[in-house]
Parts: sequence; structure tokens; C-alpha cells
Amino acid sequence: MSVKVMASDRKCDPVISKLITSLKETESLTDEQDLGFLQNLLQSKELNALVNVHSKVAKINKDDRLAPLLSASMQVLLEILELLAPRCHVSPLCKEIFHLLQTPHLQSLLFAHDSIAQKDFYPHLPDIPIEVDEDEETIKIVQLVKSNEPLGATIKTDEDTGKIIIARIMHGGAADRSGLIHVGDEVIEVNNINVEGKTPSDVLSILQNSEGTITFKLVPSDGKLDQRESKVRVKAYFNYEPENDPYIPCKEAGLGFQRGDILHIVSQDDSYWWQARKEGDKTTRAGLIPSRALQERRILHERSQKESTGDAKTENDDFDREMIATYEEVAKLYPRLGIFRPIVLIGAPGVGRNELKRRLVARDPEKYKSPVPYTTRPIRPGEVAGREYLFVTRTKMEADIATGKFIEHGEYKGHLYGTAAESVKSIINAGCVCVIGPHYQALKSLRTAQLKPYIIHIRTPTFDELKQSRTKARARSTFDETNSRGFTDEEFLEMVKSDERINLLYGHFCDDEIVNEDLTEAFEKLVSLANKSESEPLWAPASWVQ
Repeated sequence: MSVKVMASDRKCDPVISKLITSLKETESLTDEQDLGFLQNLLQSKELNALVNVHSKVAKINKDDRLAPLLSASMQVLLEILELLAPRCHVSPLCKEIFHLLQTPHLQSLLFAHDSIAQKDFYPHLPDIPIEVDEDEETIKIVQLVKSNEPLGATIKTDEDTGKIIIARIMHGGAADRSGLIHVGDEVIEVNNINVEGKTPSDVLSILQNSEGTITFKLVPSDGKLDQRESKVRVKAYFNYEPENDPYIPCKEAGLGFQRGDILHIVSQDDSYWWQARKEGDKTTRAGLIPSRALQERRILHERSQKESTGDAKTENDDFDREMIATYEEVAKLYPRLGIFRPIVLIGAPGVGRNELKRRLVARDPEKYKSPVPYTTRPIRPGEVAGREYLFVTRTKMEADIATGKFIEHGEYKGHLYGTAAESVKSIINAGCVCVIGPHYQALKSLRTAQLKPYIIHIRTPTFDELKQSRTKARARSTFDETNSRGFTDEEFLEMVKSDERINLLYGHFCDDEIVNEDLTEAFEKLVSLANKSESEPLWAPASWVQ
């Protein structure tokens, strides 16, 4: 039985057509089943479509009609989203475009476009080895023009050979931009001065005393390490001052930052010292910062020192021993149509977060809603069950706590209080903004990828400002339920102390803070931050975005 090559209405690629035709010539030499399989494969729509796409891609830069206008369309899209975000609440058209540009299909299309435009589809082959005499040492001479900008490289002494070698290249620095100096290169001479037997400090002195052009004589390293920048962004959870760090390899190469800063980690090649830039910083050169592993080791050492000397200033029970705050990887979280992030207000007892929550809900009750909390205390005169609280028995509430019904709960003056997870979810699912003011320790269970809360710390001003503002406003103490009176100095002091403790232990989890000195000004800022959380792309844990 012979296999016939059937004519097809589809137009095949010329190469595939030749292959199909050649099958006729091999009918008598090829297994019938194999021949049928090949024929069906070559005539399939899928194969012809792939070959057609390949042919189109291969013509890039050969055919002007197919040449891409740009190779970073995804970056342009992100910039457009940044521009549109603040206008979404005033222009329905901007809002529609904003959400359209976030659709996975459109972004995947642009990603594929950029990959083709950048020719990422080409295979990456290793460099062809150059055969040289094993006894002959290759030397390269590199000249850089000295300026006010640091060289952007650090050196060290090789522990095995005692030679001076390039330890790291700072991304974006002069050495990196030259493309001629690489990690592992051995330094032979600097400005015709032999560095054999010298220390890294000696070499740095030579560089500092040099003017104009600096000439390096180097022995190339065996292999050039990959210097591509990573795209990792992290939020810093501590302050860092390189000039006060005795262990940094080069203080001039350090990058200082404050808690809450967003850092672009461009290299994590070194296990102790990362290279980073501040997000949005126009400076191209990266700086050195302690790695997560190094900073964790430092924090654990400091804690053990305080515990051994009895100098711990914060209660040990407040420390989350398994969580050491260093960095958290973050990404931009874009607003979602019809789904709002819960607004979580934390703060010291008496600071006024409940009053701010009440005013926000009252401003637009159809938009902002607070879940009704549960309690085991008896109902009081004037209260309505289901309005102020949902009143339940202690047995019932303890059983619900055991089954994980509450996202936060606690005990106050012998009575249990808590907020049910289902109450929060129902508000979010109804397209409203959920506003809650839990105990700060509830952040552990609230700060999840499912809820994606926007957390605001309501701060106290200084003791004097706190006392003056509350006295002027004739504020009543929240610590005495049976007697209407003003705050005492002890209560003000306790409020400030509690605020500092919350900031120390949980402040790094907060997206923003409001100092509640003047209630009217504090509320205006709360409204502004609430609008911001609804309309702007904001940094959030990367796991929430993924």
C-alpha cells in the first residue's frame, strides 16, 4: 500500500513543501507507518504556524517593515500606568485605560514583543576558547580618567596567593562602564608602581594620590562573571550608615538608607555585601549594603549581648523571636477594579485611632464600613446588639477562636473582644473599603496576601504636644469607663511609651503614619491616604503581587 501526499488548501512554507514532495521519492524505502506520521506532522496547522512565525522573526532588521520601533514596551506601559493612576478617580476614561493595560493578555503580548525585539530568542553560546601557551601570562592594560566619581571597584588580598585582586565591580560605576575590569583580575601595577607585597590600603593610597589618567596593569581572571543587574526591590526595615560601619570593605562605596526606603538590589553575588541603589535615585552607580544574612547575624548578636548584660530595654515577650526585620522583597501593587484594600489603623491606646476610624466611616457610610466586633461582656444601657457589638457567651467565643474564626482577638478587663474574618471579607466582597482599628499584635494575622491591608500607624506627638493638644480639645480619658475625666500625666507618658514600643516592633510593617496632634489635620491626611490606597500603585510584599 502506498502513501499518497494529499494536496492541501493551506499554503505551506516552501521548505516544508519540498519536504512533503520528497516523501514521494522515499515511499518504497520508508516504513509505511513512519511515512504517514511524517506526512501528517508536516501538513499540520501547528507546525506551519510555528515555521511562519520563525520566518517572520528571522527577518527582523532585514526587513524594515518588521523592525520594532522600540524594545522596551513593557517599561513604557509601566510608566503610563504611573501617570494614569492619580487620574483614575477624576476621569472614567483614564480608569478604563488603567485597568485595560493591566490585563494579563495585553502584558504578555508586550512581553513577547520585547523578547523578540531584544533577540532574547537567540541561543547563548559560550565564548570560543583561545589556545595560548600555558607558560605565557596574558596582561591587559586599562586606562581610566580620574574624576570626582569613585572608581567603582574594591580590591582584596587573595588568601591563597597573597596577590591583590579585584573583589567586586560596582554596577554603574566607572570600572563597570569601561567593561575592561572584571572581578578576579589580578592587579600587577597602578600607574607604573608595582603592587607586589603591598596591602589593599597601600593600593588605595596610590589611587587617591593619582591625578588625571590612572593606568592599571592586570592579569585577566579565568572567567568573566555575569554583571547583569537583578530586578529585585526590597523595603529596608532598619537604618544604615556606612560611615559608622567598621566592617564595610570600603566606606566610600557604601550606600546609606533609612527604614522604609525602597532599594533596588542590583547584585547579590557577595554573601555579605549586596550592591544596591535607592529606588528613583538618578545616580547610576550602586553602593554597598549589608546582605540579609549579615544583618540578621548582627541583630542576633546585639540581642544576645543585651540579654547577657540585662540591658534589654524592650520586653522579651514582645519580640517575635522567629522574625528578624532586615529587608522584605517588594513589588508594585496596582489598584484592582471594584476590590479595595482594607485600611488598618494601629496605635497606642488613647491615641485616637478609633475616633479617626469613626469619622472616616461617617464621611461616606456607603463606601467605608467597619465590621461589628464580637465581645463576651454584658450589653450596656443604650447599646443595641449588632450595632456596637455582637454579644456572645465566653464558651461560644472561645470555641470560635479555637477554630480560627477571628483574624484578631484579645482580652480586656476580663472580657474577650475580636473581629471575625468573615466580617472583613464580606465588606471587601461587597465592593466597600473595610476600616478596622485592631490591636497592633493582630498585624501578624492581618498582613496576608488574601487581605492585602494598607496599614497606617497613628502616632503620638511628643509628651508636651500631646498634653497640650488633648487639654485644649478637652479630650476625655479612654482608660476610665466609669468616670468621665481628662487624661493624667501618667496616662500621657504611657501613651508615648506604648507608641515608641509599637514603632520599634511593628513600625516597619506600616505603609504610612499619621501624627495625631490636631484631630482635624490628622483626619485630612487619613482621607488623603485612603484615596491613595485606592488609586495609586504602591509598594507591597512581592508575594502579594505574585
